[in-house]
Amino acid sequence: SVLVLNGKIRKVGEKILASNGKKVDFASALQFCEEVGGTLAAPKNKEENKAITDIVKQYNQYAYLGIRKGETSGQFKYINGMPLNYSNWHQHEPNGNGEEKCVEIYTDGTWNDKKCNMYRLTVCEL
Repeated sequence: SVLVLNGKIRKVGEKILASNGKKVDFASALQFCEEVGGTLAAPKNKEENKAITDIVKQYNQYAYLGIRKGETSGQFKYINGMPLNYSNWHQHEPNGNGEEKCVEIYTDGTWNDKKCNMYRLTVCEL
């Protein structure tokens, strides 16, 4: 359980959340998570959102979530295309008017729509 103690890994429900501490763009973060057998972390409830926030706080870095704006509907969805069943948008977000297709999580746990080419912390769910 040494890994848990240093905070790089969190278990929440059936999910394991892990970060490699690297900051990359959205596509690279997603690719890394898929290579290790998971996907980008995307909270489905308040507990999962808190667990991701804990990792983000520890690194003091915003992270991309596994949520994207749908090509057709313009609605934000999980990477697998399922509609969001939970959200925690920052006040007045999302506000990207279609330009910001990715979502980042702040150190306070709230979300912001963001361009996908920024460098953000990689947090995977396994």
